[in-house]
Amino acid sequence: MKFDAWNGFESGEWQSEINVRDFIQRNYTPYEGDSSFLCGPTPKTKKLWDEVLELYKKEKEAPGGVLDIDTKTISTVSAHDAGYIDKNLEEIVGLQTDKPLKRAIMPFGGIKIVEKHIMTAFLMFIHLMLDVLVLINY
Repeated sequence: MKFDAWNGFESGEWQSEINVRDFIQRNYTPYEGDSSFLCGPTPKTKKLWDEVLELYKKEKEAPGGVLDIDTKTISTVSAHDAGYIDKNLEEIVGLQTDKPLKRAIMPFGGIKIVEKHIMTAFLMFIHLMLDVLVLINY
């Protein structure tokens, strides 16, 4: 079987089976030039990046360094609806969750991170409660 879309590519196992490595090995050409063909970020990209930087600041200041955690959804590729930083500015979308910097629980490879964030949030809560008890002379 041969498709018109394959014209110009080196033949290989990738044509008869799913074999991405074979396709890349046969058709990859390293770029030896410089970066002079690149252009800078667009105004939309700059504005979007400024929004991301502001979110990072808010996250850093948030209790436990986390803005939000989805504690009800086990994260998979399709577990969350589409998420946006600023939908009107974005050309490519695809946040891991439905909101910017919302942490997902990923037990299929990230359970240690989940445990760490939960423990951090818990310890911050205990510290806050102790401060309150001291303030009310309990």
